[in-house]
Amino acid sequence: MKDVFSIKEAVQKIEHYCAYQERCHEEVIQKLRSMKMNSEEINQIIHQLISDNFLNEERFACSFARGKHRIKHWGKIRITNELKFRGINQTIINTALKEISPEEYYETFETLANRNWESIRETNALKKRKKFCDFMLRRGFESNLVYEKVRELENDTTEE
Repeated sequence: MKDVFSIKEAVQKIEHYCAYQERCHEEVIQKLRSMKMNSEEINQIIHQLISDNFLNEERFACSFARGKHRIKHWGKIRITNELKFRGINQTIINTALKEISPEEYYETFETLANRNWESIRETNALKKRKKFCDFMLRRGFESNLVYEKVRELENDTTEE
C-alpha cells in the first residue's frame, strides 16, 4: 500500500471497501487513518460516502444483527454490546434488533440450547448446569431464558 493518497484515490478505495461489505463509521474512519488521511479529509470523505449512500449506520446495524443471529447464533445482549462497541447509538440498535423476529429468535435459542445440553459430557449436575449457562450467556441470550431452559432440561433428564 502506498504512503500518500489523494482525496479522489482515497474515496475510490473507500467506496470499494464499503461496497464489498456493510461498514460502520468507525471502521471507515480507522481505514482512512491507516491511509494517513487527516481529520479534515476524513470528515470530507465520510460526508461524501454518506451522501452517495455507501455508508449508512442503520443499514449496517440491521445487516449486522441479522447476520450474527442467523450465522453465529448470537443473542440480543451480545449483538447490542457489539453494536455499542462499534459506536452505534441505541435508537439504531433497537431498530436493528427488530430485524430478528421473536419466532426466529426463540427457535434459534431452543435449537442451540438443546444441542449444547446434549453435547456436554459432564456427570456432575451442577458442573453441567454451569457449563450450559455460561455458554448460553456468553452467546448473549437473556438470563431469564437461559435459567428457565436449564430447569426444563434438568427436569426432562430426571424424568427419563
